[in-house]
Amino acid sequence: MNPAPDPPQLKRVLGLRDVVLFVVIAGSNLQWVATAAASGPSSLVIWVLGGLAMFLPLSVCVAFLSSRYPDQGGLYVWSKQAFGPFAGFMTGWTYWTANLPYLPGLLYFAAGSLLFSAGGRSAAAGSPAYFIAFALAALGVAVFLNVRGLAIAKWLNNAGGIARTLAMLLLAGVGAGMWWRFGAATAVNHQTLMPGLRLADVIFWSTIALAWTGPEAAAFMGGEIHDPRRTVPLALAIGAPLIAAIYLVGTLSVLLAVPQQNTSALYGVMEAFQAAAGGLHLPWLMPLAAVCVSVSCIGSVGAWLGATARIPFAAGIDSYLPKSFARLHPRYGSPTVAIAAQAVIAGVCAVLGQAGTSVKGAYDVLVDMTVLTTMLPFIALFGAAISLSGGAHRPGEVTLPGGRTTLIGLSLVGLATTVGAIGLALVPPPDEPHPALALLKVVGMSMALLLGGAAVFWSGRHRARAGIA
Repeated sequence: MNPAPDPPQLKRVLGLRDVVLFVVIAGSNLQWVATAAASGPSSLVIWVLGGLAMFLPLSVCVAFLSSRYPDQGGLYVWSKQAFGPFAGFMTGWTYWTANLPYLPGLLYFAAGSLLFSAGGRSAAAGSPAYFIAFALAALGVAVFLNVRGLAIAKWLNNAGGIARTLAMLLLAGVGAGMWWRFGAATAVNHQTLMPGLRLADVIFWSTIALAWTGPEAAAFMGGEIHDPRRTVPLALAIGAPLIAAIYLVGTLSVLLAVPQQNTSALYGVMEAFQAAAGGLHLPWLMPLAAVCVSVSCIGSVGAWLGATARIPFAAGIDSYLPKSFARLHPRYGSPTVAIAAQAVIAGVCAVLGQAGTSVKGAYDVLVDMTVLTTMLPFIALFGAAISLSGGAHRPGEVTLPGGRTTLIGLSLVGLATTVGAIGLALVPPPDEPHPALALLKVVGMSMALLLGGAAVFWSGRHRARAGIA
């Protein structure tokens, strides 16, 4: 099977620094820090276990596949190479569509965090008009920069990565300062570190598994990275400790600054900054922290918008989507139609997220199924790593201690973690009043998503055979 072509118009504009910052901004999220802190100190242990069971296998598989297929990166092409066109398309389809409702969620978090600098948690409630306007304006900036090409858009990604790292350092200082001045707000000892086995605790594990994903997105842009065979694995190695610090140091710092029972699963990070600003008499802290958190979220949106646009672009090249998706901007060399299509869908989700009770409920169900649909493509990714690991060693390919045996072992660990996370995502939370209905909605909408992807694939194949553009 011939690999997807690497269009000559694509320019290699991303260096090692750019890819490292991209890995950081795509592979971490301060929302997950707040969610983990609200679950208590035991989340620190779950972070470590999740990193070993998901992030490590994922990073190793991505590093290997990126070095073996440097200009054809991305789980869409890897899955197609391993299992055929239909599996490849469905892998890319589920990954792409699952990420679209994630973008406005990031922008809502950015908008709410920014409000903390002007009034605290009560102000974070804001108004629907404010959240919609902020989300659409930030989305517009990300679209404009990505249409101008990665040579321009990478600066938004880089700013986001730097801002997230700075936010982590500020958070570490906040936690240390509050602990030194007042003692730990939440007891962190061998008892509180022990993970619970209640249903709510176990369901939380799937969120941690999801939080450790993201580094695979860098490979989508292999054709635009300088020496991707070397750069992507090296960027993963450099970015991994930063991501781990954001999650572990960030969660511990929130727990030291704010009592667990008073920590919001959404705005816990900003609450920690707020507590320190008052307790340590640092009036400048809240504006700086709010800007760092907001810029980091907007940087994430820009990074994901640009990276995942390469999936429908590649599918357009393969004729499964209309050929317009495969066209590049004549001046900037960006997949304009793919970027615009994503922006429209994400914009609709942003409006639905604040549009009223009934629509908001439908949107919440859509977000609830994100774990399930986002994790599905990783079954194909880990399977592709096993399938494509055979054959002779290629020049420049990553060499692992233990060779193929190590890669297969880590792939099986990642595969088991992925399947477990999907299973947990199907379990309704304990406080769900209608668990059967909630399960039916998540499964039904996920099946609709998969059937929709299958219909697009077969329609595209029919158009290709009939010679229809």
